[in-house]
Amino acid sequence: MTTFLPFSKPTIDEATIASVAETLRSGWITSGPKVAEFEKQLSCYFGGRPVRTFNSGTCTMEIALRIAGIGEGDEVITTPISWVATASVILEVGATPVFADIDPVTRNIDLDKVIAAITPKTRAIIPIYLAGRPLDMDKLYAIAAQYKLRVIEDAAQAIGSTWQGKPIGSFGDFVSFSFQANKNITTSEGGCLVLNNSDEVSLAEKYRLQGVSRSGWDGIDVDVLGGKYNMTDIAAAIGLGQFAQLEKITAHRRQLAQHYFATLGADFEAKTGAQLPPQDFINTNWHLFQVVLPDAITRPEFMEKMKAHNIGIGFHYAPIHLFTLYRKLGFKEGMFPVAEHVGRQIVSLPMFYAMTNDDVERACAAMIDVLS
Repeated sequence: MTTFLPFSKPTIDEATIASVAETLRSGWITSGPKVAEFEKQLSCYFGGRPVRTFNSGTCTMEIALRIAGIGEGDEVITTPISWVATASVILEVGATPVFADIDPVTRNIDLDKVIAAITPKTRAIIPIYLAGRPLDMDKLYAIAAQYKLRVIEDAAQAIGSTWQGKPIGSFGDFVSFSFQANKNITTSEGGCLVLNNSDEVSLAEKYRLQGVSRSGWDGIDVDVLGGKYNMTDIAAAIGLGQFAQLEKITAHRRQLAQHYFATLGADFEAKTGAQLPPQDFINTNWHLFQVVLPDAITRPEFMEKMKAHNIGIGFHYAPIHLFTLYRKLGFKEGMFPVAEHVGRQIVSLPMFYAMTNDDVERACAAMIDVLS
């Protein structure tokens, strides 16, 4: 019997494990020199922009909203196809989430629908880059400039992705990344926020540690309501080891994606009715390889049959606006038909750094068998 091929699996090398052990033995296991070094390296990668790390890629977005002064009475436009955190942080700051439907090809937010959703109360946009695929960044920021909106980029899946040769995060407004376990690089749990200036850095540092600011040995003050969101040196030690490999991780994922397309063949969509993702091997980091299934098969049925082939399948994501919490806010079926179709039928095939071309061929053979 073939071994189980999971949907995702982190790869932690021995040097990184040794660095974690060294950190544990050092006695400095909370935020310390490893965090400072990780932030320094990230800042360099993002073109010198200031970066602060956190214990998740969720609090980063909430803190960005708070720094931007967004709260009660404000509206923030986002996508219905994302992990629920993308919308929930809007509620956390007391603002109102407004959804715009997605593009059926890229599966990212439809920027024309964003324009249609803008009202006098709109203060910000939170786009995501599904599977690490950037949207049209020029158009996004042109809209933001025209309507005087802040942009909080949910780039949770986009570390290593680029736009016109520049890394995502090296330009723009607030940019939030996740280093959760299934991301392209991981700190086990964690994230970072790319900021714009020293004032935003100061606020971010306060918000991540109970609002505290210090001066001298015994000077302490609290002037904002903060939380406990700091990254540990243990997590940063993992992040440093992973970050050193980002370039080769991204290159390998792109090669795996190319092998998926080559193995499935040019006639796969015509034969099965499934929809493959756009073929972009320049900008996209291929965090996920996603297929929208034909209506002839349900997602649970597909996942169960793939499991019988010993292939793990994920799905990203169920439409946020149809969760009970959001239905209570007035959202209902039929409001965002593209997102509802994609959210019902999308699946994520195995994609991780340790995969081989043979693994890709196994996943493809199983999927072709199931869809046939």
